[in-house]
Amino acid sequence: MSTTPKNISLDVSILGREYRVACPEAERERLLQSATFLDRKMREVKEGGKVSGVERIAVMAALNIAHDYISTRGAGVEPGELIARLTKMTDALDRALESQDNLL
Repeated sequence: MSTTPKNISLDVSILGREYRVACPEAERERLLQSATFLDRKMREVKEGGKVSGVERIAVMAALNIAHDYISTRGAGVEPGELIARLTKMTDALDRALESQDNLL
């Protein structure tokens, strides 16, 4: 008997465009995190103002991500671990900034 993981379909938004993506149910959260990460990287490239067009923005974001990945491999940090650390730091910053908003 095969224990093939069940695939699900998710809608993700990247740079204001909706995409339907299939993935194993167990990978749902990672896919959502990846889409959020990619969206953020593409927005950074777009906001830099030197690149226009979705395809070019995607290529530049992919190059930046690949560069970061290759750079961290040499440092002995796994990409998943790095993303988890960055997510925790972002969440902590969001909570700290949220409490500051309440003071104003």
